[in-house]
Amino acid sequence: MSSISKCAFSFRQERISNRSRRWRLLACLGLVGAALNLHAQTIRVDITPDHVANTIIPNQALGAGIDRMSGAAIDKLFTEPAIQRVLSAGWQPVTYRQNTELHIEAWHWNPKGTWSDPSGKGYFTGSSEPGEMLRHTYGYPLPHRGATRNDGTDATGYGRLTDGDLSTYWKSNPYLTKGFTGEEDAAHPQWVVIDLANPLAINAIRIAWADPYAKRYLVQYWTGEQPITQPTKGAWITFSGGAIENGQGGTVTHSLSPVPMPVRYLRIWMTESSNTCDTHGAADKRNCVGFAIRELYVGTVSASGEFHDSVLHTPDQGQTTTWSSSVDPWHEPANFDPRLGDQVGFDLFYTSGVTRGLPAMIPIAMVFNIPEDAAAEIAYLKKRNYPISYVEMGEEPDGQFMLPEDYAALYVQFADALHKVDPALKLGGPVYTGQNEDIVVWPDAQGRTSWTRRFVDYLRDHGHLKDLAFFPFEHYPYVPCTVTWNSLYDEPRLVSHIMDVWHDDGVPADIPMFITESNISWQTDESFVDIFGALWLADYAGAFLTSGGKALYYFHYLPMGVHQGCNNSMGTFGMFTTTEKDYQIVQPTSQYFGSQLINLEWMQPGTGEHRLFRAAGDLQDPAGHALVTAYAALRPDGQYSLMVVNRDQWNAHKVRITFHDNQANADRFFAGTVETTTFGRAQYQWHPDAKGGSADPDGPAVKASLHATAETWFELPEASVTVLRGTLGKSGK
Repeated sequence: MSSISKCAFSFRQERISNRSRRWRLLACLGLVGAALNLHAQTIRVDITPDHVANTIIPNQALGAGIDRMSGAAIDKLFTEPAIQRVLSAGWQPVTYRQNTELHIEAWHWNPKGTWSDPSGKGYFTGSSEPGEMLRHTYGYPLPHRGATRNDGTDATGYGRLTDGDLSTYWKSNPYLTKGFTGEEDAAHPQWVVIDLANPLAINAIRIAWADPYAKRYLVQYWTGEQPITQPTKGAWITFSGGAIENGQGGTVTHSLSPVPMPVRYLRIWMTESSNTCDTHGAADKRNCVGFAIRELYVGTVSASGEFHDSVLHTPDQGQTTTWSSSVDPWHEPANFDPRLGDQVGFDLFYTSGVTRGLPAMIPIAMVFNIPEDAAAEIAYLKKRNYPISYVEMGEEPDGQFMLPEDYAALYVQFADALHKVDPALKLGGPVYTGQNEDIVVWPDAQGRTSWTRRFVDYLRDHGHLKDLAFFPFEHYPYVPCTVTWNSLYDEPRLVSHIMDVWHDDGVPADIPMFITESNISWQTDESFVDIFGALWLADYAGAFLTSGGKALYYFHYLPMGVHQGCNNSMGTFGMFTTTEKDYQIVQPTSQYFGSQLINLEWMQPGTGEHRLFRAAGDLQDPAGHALVTAYAALRPDGQYSLMVVNRDQWNAHKVRITFHDNQANADRFFAGTVETTTFGRAQYQWHPDAKGGSADPDGPAVKASLHATAETWFELPEASVTVLRGTLGKSGK
């Protein structure tokens, strides 16, 4: 048989994809380097005692998150068989994700409670008294919202500023006014922005004010690019007729400039309120503070005073786009929409087994909530004796386009309310959306644009930095629809860099950093379920923890099933495929096996302290990418554990491993039995199809052992994660 025939026959016997078969056939023939002549390199681990990069405890540091889902999914997945499959991935503590904040909703964490208005509406406080089991909880869309859409509401809701209905109105959050912050209202200016979609010739604005209206405000135009997502690439300029010092409310038309000028974005910047009461009456002071607008009109006004409107007014997301600084959390039962999904009830969450009995990270709604409700939530959990590790304060305020001072002012009020329930609670924020660089906002009076710096400075200046017990953020490093194999090379730098950014912005070094939600991107695709997903997960976890991160939480813990994502590519945020209607687990995905390698092989599960050390290899591709990364831990059982990621998509490599102690000026090596666990392309291949796809082969990881000396070469298959675990010989042995 010819060499070509031998190669072809060999690979026909394996259950691998056509693409992989072609590449491996070429490699077999020597047409792609290194399939037979494996590249060699050295991985060097710095085990100098005073060079310990980090210390972690697995049952505190390696967790997963549970988010909103349908009520039917909750009923199917919070069951013993499903929970046991989930727990087998090895993740330890759980964080409960608070999704209603993303959708501009008030969260009724307990369906039972009291309304501020005796007629049964207003500001809702859930009951802190345990009663019947809480299985399901829901969000109530807020009626006074001002945003057409934001990072969490692209598919639901719309703003009231251009909905064409004068009976509706936007209203700002009353908790950002002097009676609650103790500061002058001008310290927390409230604003609305309107996007005309294209530069239009305009010279006038008509504002239909509601109560309370603005007595002092500015009407401004933007000089640069998109002001919400690129807030430092331009400036707000007040129109020549845009400074209003004595507003009287009602419907008023302002001539902004002598002649029409091309403008796309306008902002109304409000600093003094009339403090007159809104349609909900004077019985509650919250109805009588802040700012409210019924409708906005922008266009031209003729010399005779005739107004020509350029705004599209419609009660859906086709309306002319608006954004607002905040929203009044007032709502009523009629706002409930059961189609929007379910947040699992706390009783089911804690008693289902998914938490393993460990303290859980619990959220409170804050951006669209009241302090009394947050305090009642924590009081309820404590009366049930449910253990709480940390409390996250709100959810993704940067995605709601809040200014940092507004979020910080709410943070202070809610922290005070929570610490009255339990002074020992560990609170943290701001729970950023996944970002790779500093989050910037419009400059303040001092020219500061960093969201984090201004948030930290506000807490420090107001004597509340002590209330920041941890600094949580999310990690979704890649922009949807842009993921390629080379994206894998960027992850260690991205996750370590963003922690440097937060420290540069003033987060104190002694405040632990947590990534409380994470995956490849904020929209799923095939990369999540391909072998890429497992390699990314290993690199991310290893790099974050070695760089000083104290805890990470994989997202999403419970099965979500394969569904359509970016560019119609099929993927899932979860670790399992499921049947479409009854959520039964069909098979694990690559990230399930990657999770097991991290949690059960690299780490020793439990309460023991692990010391992490930095490791690096010396093999690069022609573009300078590190093809092999490594993450080292000294486990409580005395074994050194090395998680090695071969990011070379088609080539295997062999490595020698050196452990160097700088203080002793000595090299050490694995000696004796070394346990190996490998998961790669040979164990797992994803096959997409129109219904979602499946994996074949679908694991498991391969375990083996070998006798190691200083001369041992360790083989790393193509596109794989390998954990090597053993003890070291004496110096030089």
